Amino acid sequence: MADKKTVKIKQIGSPIRRPESQRKILVGLGLDKMHKVVERQDTPEVRGAIAKIPHLVTIVD
Repeated sequence: MADKKTVKIKQIGSPIRRPESQRKILVGLGLDKMHKVVERQDTPEVRGAIAKIPHLVTIVD
């Protein structure tokens, strides 16, 4: 992944009392615990998933 653009995503919100679709988006991004940071390729699909749950995740530099 060194030569491709990536984005670091950090989970900042809990999926408790959230709709099932939002929970599935978190799992699809690879987030399952609070304050966990994952690195994903910067694709339109990943950006769209982040846009659906901005209250649960943040982009880390």
